[in-house]
Amino acid sequence: MADKSHSRMRYGSIAGALLFTAGMLAFMGIITAETLYPGYSTAQNTISDLGATLPPDSIIVEPSATIFNTTMILSGLLIIVAAYFIHSMFRRQAITALLGLFGTGVLGVGIFDGSYGDIHAIFSLLAFLAGGLSAVASYSVQAGPIRYFSVALGGISLLDLILYYVMLDASPFAVFGIGGLERWIAYPILLWVIGFGGYLMGHSRP
Repeated sequence: MADKSHSRMRYGSIAGALLFTAGMLAFMGIITAETLYPGYSTAQNTISDLGATLPPDSIIVEPSATIFNTTMILSGLLIIVAAYFIHSMFRRQAITALLGLFGTGVLGVGIFDGSYGDIHAIFSLLAFLAGGLSAVASYSVQAGPIRYFSVALGGISLLDLILYYVMLDASPFAVFGIGGLERWIAYPILLWVIGFGGYLMGHSRP
């Protein structure tokens, strides 16, 4: 029993470190790419514009594109690996599947930049939807106030996403511009990734 408990704590520590790194990497990658992109507007430009704008006349600005795409690929891979260790720790298939899909979406965003059009859009939607659902689902494996923050962050992201697809420019979040609206979907998820990662590392101490 002691060996099994020790293994679970080790899995939690690894998963937490991977998620924390993924969240920080994604945040800093986006911020860095924005600062190196001339004329970039966080209100009028989507996050994915940092990698490439939509076709047919896609615009790719370096080094922003390389920074953004590389950090998305690395973050996606880290989340996918974290999903494996979280499964080894909790054995909750729903959380494992959602995290795996979330990581796959982020990875796809980095591999298939905005110039890929619909393919990129599919991976972006997968990342947003699975990420928000992962945050809500993590409630069942957390204790204390963090579980409520996780639900709140995931709920904000999903609410923004649903309202945009249902109401389009009439969405209350549209007042922030398409870039601001998208950040109200993406950033709560990244905050949850960092927070959940920190929780797992702290909770898994011997």
